[in-house]
Amino acid sequence: MSDIHFDIGRLHSTYRAGTGVAEVIDTVYARIKVADDPGIFIHLAPKEDLLAAAETLGPFDPVAKPLWGIPFAVKDNIDVAGMPTTAACAEYTYWPEKDATVVSRLKAAGALVIGKTNLDQFATGLVGVRTPWPIPRNAIDEALVPGGSSSGSAVSTARGIVSFALGTDTAGSGRIPAGLNNIVGLKPTVGALSAAGVVPACRTLDCVSVFALTVDDAYRVFSVAAARDAADPYSRDVAVQPLAMRPPVLSLGIPAKTDLKFFGDAAMQAGFEAALAMLSRLGCRLVEIPFGDFYATANLLYEGAWVAERYAAIRDFMETNEAAMHPVTRKIIGGARNLSAADAFRGLYALQAYKAKLASVIASVDLFCVPTAPTHYTTSAVLADPVETNSRLGTYTNFVNLLDMCGIAVPTGRRDDGLPMSVTLLAPAGRDALTAMLARDLHAASGLPLGATGWPQPGLQPAAQPTNDGMIDLVVVGAHLSGMPLNGQLNQLGAQFLRATRTAAAYKLYALAGQLVPKPGLIRVADGGMAIEVEVWRLCADAFGRFVAAIPPPLGIGTIELDDGTLAKGFLAETAGLSAATDISAYGGWRSFVASAREPRHRLESVPSS
Repeated sequence: MSDIHFDIGRLHSTYRAGTGVAEVIDTVYARIKVADDPGIFIHLAPKEDLLAAAETLGPFDPVAKPLWGIPFAVKDNIDVAGMPTTAACAEYTYWPEKDATVVSRLKAAGALVIGKTNLDQFATGLVGVRTPWPIPRNAIDEALVPGGSSSGSAVSTARGIVSFALGTDTAGSGRIPAGLNNIVGLKPTVGALSAAGVVPACRTLDCVSVFALTVDDAYRVFSVAAARDAADPYSRDVAVQPLAMRPPVLSLGIPAKTDLKFFGDAAMQAGFEAALAMLSRLGCRLVEIPFGDFYATANLLYEGAWVAERYAAIRDFMETNEAAMHPVTRKIIGGARNLSAADAFRGLYALQAYKAKLASVIASVDLFCVPTAPTHYTTSAVLADPVETNSRLGTYTNFVNLLDMCGIAVPTGRRDDGLPMSVTLLAPAGRDALTAMLARDLHAASGLPLGATGWPQPGLQPAAQPTNDGMIDLVVVGAHLSGMPLNGQLNQLGAQFLRATRTAAAYKLYALAGQLVPKPGLIRVADGGMAIEVEVWRLCADAFGRFVAAIPPPLGIGTIELDDGTLAKGFLAETAGLSAATDISAYGGWRSFVASAREPRHRLESVPSS
């Protein structure tokens, strides 16, 4: 059974072909034996318990139960009924009476909990070595740290023991282990997945994360688990959009060259540059962004307010059991005893100032790309210098939850020395689908095998098709196209890209005169018309109304015929507004015209003033 692929689509195909859940469970335990790594799991479910749980699933039905028969692991700071929760501290152990909300939702979807995984104690660390249990071995190179704090979850996924695993992410614990083990790490918008039943690190920043072999799998798990939960006061409604076709052009913020930090790791720098080249080939427009304020925000995480929050989470236990704690964990969290309430407020004020300062920067691009980690460290190097190495690993992760961003770590290749290369795509809260859409294309472009399994990637799943859900299609032709200056207005309204297409061959396109932001005007003509390149986006009725209300003259919304004969609402220009406008129809679309304007071209004729 070792040839069974555990990515969800292929495992479901295996079930569909007649393989039973018992055979898959046997495969799980066989792979645990082959791995021979006592550091991965703190607790394993007895095989008979899993077989009993499988009996309750009923006949194979991936529609009613989208995770039917899928094995998964749970970081041992997340409650699973009938299994101990230790947070990697034996003296802290308790036996929860019920599942954490996120575990409950995944079980209801048919997933099977294999066991509880090792972690940096109390989820404090990015290295994966701060545990009294054996240190999990990195699945790609045993000399490297596994990454933390969700070390066991990442390794169990990378080795193909489970299809996916839950981690948590406060400072990067759902991303760093993914990058170090050649798998996907989805860090959702904070509050999208309930943290009820999770041992807190920093309650205001914590989120449950998902490790998976593919982006599609990670996003499927996220889609099943995401929901507002009254049991978690930090839970919130986050619209889970389908993984539809991504916009053809995306503006991608990257750290300015002078701000990049690799700590002398030339192989990581080269790997990042190679990943950026891949993104450019995928249609991304790279925009260098000064990163000093992002780094300054990241530095706040281990200052007053949030160190004090870690202390508050386990204060009662620490006051009576401090000697039981890992020495590095004890030192970091114990430092909060020297902090005052004034220190905490000082940190909160500083964060608010950075949020205000960076808001326009974050809004200026569609999403960001950063190295998942700036360098790799061996276990021996981390044990020799546990604080500084950990701090460096968080260079590109620590600011993310503080600035309320979502992200996904995705493998992009192998470095020149053969070690794994990964980048993380980031976006404002609620744009989880956009990061995943680009990540799945980037992962596919890498051609990498899955984790440490050697399994080839499955083919990309077809983009989700729109449903008849009351959304309104909007045709855009100019500055609101993807990658153009006003596209952010659509993003802020939660618009979803549908497709790139053309109008019927009955239109003319003009460059309007006197506009602060260059804009075109589209008109329908009886004769001499052309097919013009456009994009179709979807908005809910309320967002569509707000968008239309803000359209300035001479533009308006009318009905546009597309080249397939369908009709949709879209931008049209008033004829009176074409005074001194330039006919640019010959370019076939606004994007081609803008590109041509950067080079000398033949003179275009203007429409004469009336």
